Amino acid sequence: MGNEAVKKVLSSLQRQCSRRECCSSDVYKKALKALDGDVEAAAMVLDSLKADKYVDDYRYASAYIREKSAISGWGMAKISYMLAAKGIDRAIVCEAAKEADPAASSRKLESVLRNKYKSLSDDPAAKLKLLRFALGRGYSYDEVREVVERVMSGE
Repeated sequence: MGNEAVKKVLSSLQRQCSRRECCSSDVYKKALKALDGDVEAAAMVLDSLKADKYVDDYRYASAYIREKSAISGWGMAKISYMLAAKGIDRAIVCEAAKEADPAASSRKLESVLRNKYKSLSDDPAAKLKLLRFALGRGYSYDEVREVVERVMSGE
């Protein structure tokens, strides 16, 4: 692969990474595809982006956790699983998770469950369905149980 092609790919990825957070694995895949499978050149591009702070997995994990917990209403189990699927180191995920606001996460869970309960109000299995729904979003049973009780009692 020519030096000009590597510079072009590097420049393109710098622009993309300056607009939004990207993780190492995503950037590496993009570089590999753009460089027609040249593993060494893709690794060189990734190393350059990391050195220039365009790519930082900790920063990516922090942003991902904030977005998914606050906007999408996901619990930490699902968020951790998705970050692991992206190749983010477990230690980085644990460190970034310390920044998450558990109170905001609990409020979001309650809001999501209240909205879901409106569609299940006449269903005799509403409690089970709410529990399953919240567990599927990545919340622990202990978190979910008390919120479901509160939602169903109308508090």
